[in-house]
Amino acid sequence: MSRQAPSLRASVFPATSILVVAAAAWLGTILWARHMGVMPGTMGMTLALFVVMWTLMMAAMMLPSAMPMITLYTRTIQSQRSARLALFGLGYLLAWALSGLPAFGIAWMGGRIAMDHRTWATGAAVVLFAGAGVYQLTSLKHRCLKHCRSPLAHLLQYGNYRGQVRDLRAGAHHGAYCLLCCWALMALLVAFGVMNLIAMVALAAVVGIEKQWSHGEGFARVVGLALLVVAVLVIFVPGIAPGLHTSAMSAME
Repeated sequence: MSRQAPSLRASVFPATSILVVAAAAWLGTILWARHMGVMPGTMGMTLALFVVMWTLMMAAMMLPSAMPMITLYTRTIQSQRSARLALFGLGYLLAWALSGLPAFGIAWMGGRIAMDHRTWATGAAVVLFAGAGVYQLTSLKHRCLKHCRSPLAHLLQYGNYRGQVRDLRAGAHHGAYCLLCCWALMALLVAFGVMNLIAMVALAAVVGIEKQWSHGEGFARVVGLALLVVAVLVIFVPGIAPGLHTSAMSAME
């Protein structure tokens, strides 16, 4: 029992920590969304504020799906576990925070289309849905998904990292793989509305199933095909992409 207790703590502590942080991020996101209301594009935010909001959203959506890897990594740590776990998580979120920069540009462009070029809005929605659908079927998507689903080889690589920033570096490396795996799905938030809570929950569920279900790779392909169908449907039902159609946004409010 004495040998099992440290092993159990090594698994329970990081899992609990991740769930607490993710729950806090969801709460913060919900409060922020209720304060901002439903608006297209960047919702009038500056780049810095948008990146903060984006990072909070990604913490809520992505940390639960990263829990198996973070738990496994923590079990390799023999000392200063809390501090090193925090650095790994910080590195992971740093990768997603940096993705907020291009996300701001895409959201800004989507907002301009929604407000000033409404005839282009449906075309932009088709591009986003079709692009995400095609990416779901690519080999790059599945290589990155394979890393997130079976990270043992990279865990051995992380064991060779040295220095005070080794955990930050490992977290950023894993976060970069998750970003490459899921960026196209996150880009759909521009079509749905960046702070559309229903879309966030749905996309977080898709990411979690892809990464943790035994048939996750097949599920990713099914999602890709479904998005291609949606890319056609949005031509006839523009309201599917409320983030690009101000009339649909008004209806949601």
